[in-house]
Amino acid sequence: VAAALAAGALWGTMYIPYRKAYLSGMNPLAFVTFFTVGELGMMLSLALGGSGGLSGLVTQLSAARDVLFWLMLGGFVWVLGDLFQQYAAKYVGISRGIPLSNTNQLWGLAWGLLVFGELRGHAAATYGQVIGGSLLMALGAVAIALASATGAEHIRWQEAAERERARYGIDPAYVRAALAGEGTGGPSRQRTWLDWTLVVGATAVFVAFGFIARVPNLALSWGWVVPLTLAMLVLLFGTGWLLWRTTRFN
Repeated sequence: VAAALAAGALWGTMYIPYRKAYLSGMNPLAFVTFFTVGELGMMLSLALGGSGGLSGLVTQLSAARDVLFWLMLGGFVWVLGDLFQQYAAKYVGISRGIPLSNTNQLWGLAWGLLVFGELRGHAAATYGQVIGGSLLMALGAVAIALASATGAEHIRWQEAAERERARYGIDPAYVRAALAGEGTGGPSRQRTWLDWTLVVGATAVFVAFGFIARVPNLALSWGWVVPLTLAMLVLLFGTGWLLWRTTRFN
């Protein structure tokens, strides 16, 4: 319990640099890139320390090589979701965007109950507690979504952005455009060989691990896998299109 509370405190505190970065006009795509580099560095350090060094880590990864693809695929999906969370934090604020994005627990509940049958055989009271708690969370999410920002709140956002702009000497027009989800007016940049090398290299890594992957022996309810997957894809492309139309991913 103590570890969970400490994790919650750390997880909540990490949103402070989110807000600071976005008030200065930083693009969420750039933020997530540096955030992921820091996260990978920390996890690599912990893995090396916990496995007794590089040789121990390589041994463990080699033993689990047939499931590494699924871990990478899960990380890929997580990064996509985190990117949407970053845009929510930038444009609607931490107090609204983060609680709304944490409704992913409802999505996890749907997969756990319907696809994996995790509560199968439990008493009706257990179902009531889990589903009732989830419905309560959903009502909270609806209340947060309906909470509109007031004019005074927008003024405080602008004042905070001005303080960050002055502190770091950023162009005022750049900050205003970034906060409004508009283009910053800079010259458009063409993709370089380095960009395409990164894309091809990352794709090749996924394909390589996909060839050696083994499909886990799991009892799944395929009747629910298909509609939940389709719903996920509709949300991904639908909200992605809306975000592009509104902000051009600025």
